[in-house]
Amino acid sequence: QAAIESAAVDAPTLASAITTDKAAAGEQYGKPGSVGPIFPVKFSGVVGELRSGLATVAVAGLPEGLVVRVQTGPAVNGTDVRDATGTISFGQFTNQIEYQDAGAALNDQIKAQVLGNLDRDSLSGKTIEVVGVFQLINPTGWLVTPVRMGVQ
Repeated sequence: QAAIESAAVDAPTLASAITTDKAAAGEQYGKPGSVGPIFPVKFSGVVGELRSGLATVAVAGLPEGLVVRVQTGPAVNGTDVRDATGTISFGQFTNQIEYQDAGAALNDQIKAQVLGNLDRDSLSGKTIEVVGVFQLINPTGWLVTPVRMGVQ
């Protein structure tokens, strides 16, 4: 969590870098991922639609057409948190199952520590502050897994 927070890039800066040169942005701000780089990011924005545990967030300063969604639980999917720091690698585990279990354990901590007391039903229209990670699969759609989130 602390490693992701210290490396997090302001969303408008990151979006600009990705738009200019995805490969260079990955080198400068991200960690290698299976499909695309994994980026630590921070932003503040207004929650719009909530559906299936995902909140769409309007973030000022982002390019037109870029959709930011944040995982709000109760399920947290993916291995972005595990892979974001570059300090956890497959070689540290006996097999793929243990490697996946490490990702699931970190997601369980996100659910407990970051999203555990979140009132999802009242988020729409509120401003949230997020520090999290996402894997760049689609440059016009970020799916952020939060490691810190505050509701104003």
